[in-house]
Amino acid sequence: MLAIIGGSGLTTLSNLDVSHREVVRTPYGEPSGAVVFGQISGQPAMFLPRHGYGHTIAPHMVNYRANLWALHHHGATGIISVASVGGIRSDLQPGEIVVPNQIVDYTWGRKSTYFEATGTPVTHVDFTEPYDHELCRRIVEAAAALGIEIKVGGVYAATQGPRLESAAEINRFERDGADLVGMTGMPEAVLARELGLPYAAINVIANHAAGRGSSANGIRFESLEHVLQEAMGRVKAIIERLVGSPDNCQPMGMSV
Repeated sequence: MLAIIGGSGLTTLSNLDVSHREVVRTPYGEPSGAVVFGQISGQPAMFLPRHGYGHTIAPHMVNYRANLWALHHHGATGIISVASVGGIRSDLQPGEIVVPNQIVDYTWGRKSTYFEATGTPVTHVDFTEPYDHELCRRIVEAAAALGIEIKVGGVYAATQGPRLESAAEINRFERDGADLVGMTGMPEAVLARELGLPYAAINVIANHAAGRGSSANGIRFESLEHVLQEAMGRVKAIIERLVGSPDNCQPMGMSV
């Protein structure tokens, strides 16, 4: 059963035929909200809004450990992360959809591992490939089947937030090889890896990053809502196709 974590622009999943909602208690505190269970295209799925149903939880305050634990505990076989991002690379325009393949982590102070209780042995997980190849492939194939154009591959710069970045910081990220910038990709991806959950991301370019393109002199927030609303419609269609595909009925293992 796939679990979808929705970010800015996707606080509900309208094509999920809801069966019930459940408030989950975890050893790591409260998740961002109740987990919503239901079906998409006749297949079971679950949904959790990363920032809460009222979009009230800032990126650095999200309880990522509780969120991932709750979905894993209730039988998630894979995680689709949906998030809005800024485009650093010149060919990434507002409204475009990207499936990234790498991460650079600039966050700090976030609870980023399950292996830290007293007496727990030091545990290292391989993170060479942060996103699951098979799950990314299924996203790309679902989009292609619908005729929806997406960009495949890109380096996601995960920043602390909640403020947006300076133009100089974006220049630095570009020098480091980043193509997109967001605030929620970490530690979500590595926690999924620790739990053995295949994890992939669908990123929507909400705006040019600071100092780039239409954001050269500042980011115009009034334009973001329309961009996200239109793009998230395409994202929902991709998710519907992905969850309902024959591939999704097959057992999913880690493929990195």
